[in-house]
Amino acid sequence: MNLFTIGIVVAVAFVLQIVFRMAQMKHFSREFVELRRGGRVVCGRKSGGFYAGAVAMFQIDADGMITAAKKIEGVTVLARVKSMPGFIGKHIANLTGEEIDKSHKNLRKAVRDASLTYRKYIAGETITEPLSPLQQAGIYARTFFKSKKA
Repeated sequence: MNLFTIGIVVAVAFVLQIVFRMAQMKHFSREFVELRRGGRVVCGRKSGGFYAGAVAMFQIDADGMITAAKKIEGVTVLARVKSMPGFIGKHIANLTGEEIDKSHKNLRKAVRDASLTYRKYIAGETITEPLSPLQQAGIYARTFFKSKKA
């Protein structure tokens, strides 16, 4: 294979990834809007890096009881939103993540994050955005170089 052919293959793969990512985002948005139309929605997320990331969405009533639960979990752009019927009727503040099979570690963390977000919202606390990997790397680099100067 020559360099031109490799370049074409990489370009096509890049474009396909963009198209599939857009389709995934459209599907997720449609599912989120469907939940939102039925009431308040609490989301929890855990990015996966090289492992399967997860987003858990819970539709709740005025008392915090879960009326619908959905998740998206996976490494690739082929992951789709799926229902989680085992959560219906539970109170969002009482979720611990133990309701999820241990093999789905990031989904467990996403469920815990949703519960924590709800508890913070009810308590009137601010809900902070987690740092992106780039921001974390910047903080690490600053502290690393400061310790070298001292």
